[in-house]
Amino acid sequence: MATFFGEVVVAPSRAGLDEEEEAREETPEDREIRREIEKKRFQQRGEIREREIQVLWSCAEESLVCSRFIVAIGRNAAAFLSSFILDSVCWEVIGVVKLWNEWCRTSSSTNVLPTDSFCLFYRLISDPTVLLCQCSCYVAEDQQFQWLEKVFGSMQKKGLQVTILSTCPVADYKTQESTLTLVSPFLKALKTKEFQEQVCCPLLEQPNIVRDLPAA
Repeated sequence: MATFFGEVVVAPSRAGLDEEEEAREETPEDREIRREIEKKRFQQRGEIREREIQVLWSCAEESLVCSRFIVAIGRNAAAFLSSFILDSVCWEVIGVVKLWNEWCRTSSSTNVLPTDSFCLFYRLISDPTVLLCQCSCYVAEDQQFQWLEKVFGSMQKKGLQVTILSTCPVADYKTQESTLTLVSPFLKALKTKEFQEQVCCPLLEQPNIVRDLPAA
């Protein structure tokens, strides 16, 4: 339970439920939809596609030492990183995420840095413990836990500070005033109780929430 509104809390995960329990909760319509989605994922132009997410690193370390990890999720957030942070020679590409779903198809190449990747990891040359991730691709709901497990499974978590950048339409922002009068874009924040530093902007007001991969 959150101790204050705006705190990020870890919700119970369904990832550990067995298939029988999930099957009992599903309706026939749910099962049919899930089967159709799986067909589309596994078959495209007669080729078998791998739905498993792969994280490939160019470095040889078994566990990356990381003090700060900044993740930009979505095209707007990724473009912000490109324009204001990555537009220099201070960063080197060290990894990539490969996945396939209804809206995202990365290369089948085993190259660590495929040119058509939608999710790249960068390391600050002057401080290798600072990492960035540009994730401009869609990560499906049933792939989000796997994405988190594989990405963060490669990092040492002690003393790790994670910052997530994401965007949403102003029309989805819930407020008592008219959204037509809002000066956009504007910035809001969510934080965990472990984050003791001062946030750079006001906290997100209720009943607004964060969804999808940023929430995960």
